Amino acid sequence: MWAWDLSVLTRLLDPWLDRAMLPLVCWALLNTLDDLVIDLAWWWGWIRERLLRWPKVPYPFEAALDRAPVRRIAIFVPLWQEHAIIQGMIEHNIAALRYPDYEFFIGAYPNDPATVRAIRKLEARFANVHLALCPHGGPTSKADNLNAIYAAMVEFERTRGQRRFDLVVTHDAEDLMHPESLRWVNYYAQFCDMVQIPVLPLPTPPWHFTHGVYCDEFAEFQSKELPARQLLGGFLPSCGVGTAFSRDIIERSRRLGRPFFDPCCLTEDYENGFRVRRLGGRQVFVPIRHLHGAPVATREYFPRRFRQAVRQRTRWMTGIALQSWELHGWNDTLSQAYWFWRDRKGLLASLAGPFTTVLFGRAIYRWCCVAGGPLWDSSGPAGWMAGAFAFSLGVQLVHVAMRIGFVARIYGLGFALLAPLRLPFGTLINFLAAVSAVARYAAARVRGRQLQWLKTEHSYPGRAALAAHKRRLGEILIEWGYLTARELEAALTSRPYHRRLGEHLLTLGYVTEAQLYRALSHQQGIPLEQVPRRAVSRHATRALPVEVARRWQVVPFQIEEGHLCLAGPEPPADAMRAELARYTSLGLRFHWVTPSAYEELRREFLPSAAAEEAGVR
Repeated sequence: MWAWDLSVLTRLLDPWLDRAMLPLVCWALLNTLDDLVIDLAWWWGWIRERLLRWPKVPYPFEAALDRAPVRRIAIFVPLWQEHAIIQGMIEHNIAALRYPDYEFFIGAYPNDPATVRAIRKLEARFANVHLALCPHGGPTSKADNLNAIYAAMVEFERTRGQRRFDLVVTHDAEDLMHPESLRWVNYYAQFCDMVQIPVLPLPTPPWHFTHGVYCDEFAEFQSKELPARQLLGGFLPSCGVGTAFSRDIIERSRRLGRPFFDPCCLTEDYENGFRVRRLGGRQVFVPIRHLHGAPVATREYFPRRFRQAVRQRTRWMTGIALQSWELHGWNDTLSQAYWFWRDRKGLLASLAGPFTTVLFGRAIYRWCCVAGGPLWDSSGPAGWMAGAFAFSLGVQLVHVAMRIGFVARIYGLGFALLAPLRLPFGTLINFLAAVSAVARYAAARVRGRQLQWLKTEHSYPGRAALAAHKRRLGEILIEWGYLTARELEAALTSRPYHRRLGEHLLTLGYVTEAQLYRALSHQQGIPLEQVPRRAVSRHATRALPVEVARRWQVVPFQIEEGHLCLAGPEPPADAMRAELARYTSLGLRFHWVTPSAYEELRREFLPSAAAEEAGVR
C-alpha cells in the first residue's frame, strides 16, 4: 500500500519535475563541481597532515604555548537583556580559563537596567570584569555595542594607566570558553592578526532535530570548509565568537576613518574577516584538536526551536549573501571573488534545496523501488542530463558519508548516523530562512529603511555540560600557593577511595577550611560569601520546608529580584535543583559558605523538630 501510494504521488509530480529538470540539473552540476574544489582541497590537506606530516597550521605543543610571550587580552561580551545568563557565563569562564592576563569588558545599554545591575554585581566580585555602558539606548546592532565596548576599553587604559591591550577577543553571553583557548590564541597571535578558535554546538539528545542540524553543519563546516578555505588562500570569515583580533589591525582600520566593527552590518563577523584580509592582515583558523578527550573550541547552545533557527539563519543569509553583495559587489581579485560566489551561493542553494531534494528522492525511489529501473522515463531529459544528474547524486552521497564522519568525530557515531535524517529538516529551515531573507531585504530597500537586526535568544549550559571544563582543585590550590606539588602528590597517594580530595586535604592539615572553600568557589563558579545573621530574612527561611532544606544542606536566607538565595556548603546538583524547584516558583541562586558557617545558620534558622519542641516547652 505504501509503495502504491508513492507511485501515485510520483506520477502526479513527474510532469512538473520534468519541466524543472533542466535548471535543477544544471544547478546541481554547478554546485557539485564547486563543492568538489573544497573536497579535493580537504583531502590534500588531510594527506599533508596525516601522511606527509606537513600541516598547514602546526599544532602548538605545551612547551611552545609556555614560551609564547604573554599578551594582554580584552574579552568583549555585548549584551541586550542577558541578565539571566551573564552571571553564569562570567563565573564559569573565569574559573576555567588557564591564562594569566585577561579582562572582561561587558557591553550593556542604559535602558536595560536588569543587565546593568547584573554586570555591576560581577564587577564587585571580580577585579577583571568591567561594565561598558553604551552612550544610547538599545538594542542597536551587535557591532554598535562592540564599538562602545572598544571605546570603554580605551578609556580604561587611559584612566587606569595600565599596559595597552594587545588582543581583542569577541564572545557572546552563552559561550563556554575552553580552558586552553586564550593560551592558543596567544600562541597564534605571534604570527597572525586574526585567530579563529573553532565554534561547536554543545551536544543535545538526538530527538532535538533543530539543534542537531546545527551540530551537523558546524561539524562539517569547521572540519572541512574552513581548513580547505585556509589551504586555498581564501579570506576567513570570523565565526562571531572565539575570534581574536590584534590591536594593530583594529587601529589600522580606525585610522582609515571607520570603526572596525561596522554598525550597519547584520553579520559583522563575516565583514570583519573580509576586512582583516583587505587590510593586509594574516588570518588563521585553528583546526579542531582534541585535548583530554574534548575539542579545543568555543561551545554553546544554538536555537533549539524551529522558528528561532529560521530567524537566526535569516539574519545570516541577509548579511552574508545580500548585504555583503550590496557593500562590496564583486570588486576584488579573481580568487577572492570566487569566495564571494561560494558564500553567496548559499542563498540560491537554500532556495533550490527542497526542489533538488525532491528530484534526488524521486531518482532514488525509482532505483530502489522499481527493480533497479532507470532514474527517469525515456521521455525525460537528454542523456547528458542523466549523466550529470547521476554524477551529482553520487557526489552528494559521498558528502553525506563525509558528514557522518565529521559529526562522529565530535558527537559520536550514534548521533552521526542520524545526520542523513536531519538533512531534509535542515533543508526546510534554510529554505524558509532564504525566503524570509529575500522578503526582508526587498522590503527594506523598497521602503528606504535600514535592515533590522534579528537578535538570537541565548541560554547557558547547565552544570553537567560545564563539568568537563572545570580546572582541577589541586591545580588551583598550587597556583594560589596554598599547597605544594609534593603535598598534593602525597594526598592523592594516601586518599581513601571514598573520600573527596578536599576533605582529605583538611584531614591532613595541608589547607585550612577557608583556603579550601575559596578554591572550590573559584572552581565551581559559585560565590563564597559570608552570610551574617542580620542579612537573613525570617520570611525567606520559610520559603522551603525545613526537612527539605536540611536534607539538601541549604539555608534560604533572602529573596532578591525574583530569586530565592540559598546558602550551603555543597555545589547544587541537578537533583537538588529539580526537587527544590517543586516547592517555590522563584528562581534559585546559590551562595557558597563554609561548613562551619552553614552549621551556625542551620542551628539558628533550621532547627530540628526535637529542638523546636524543646523550645516550645
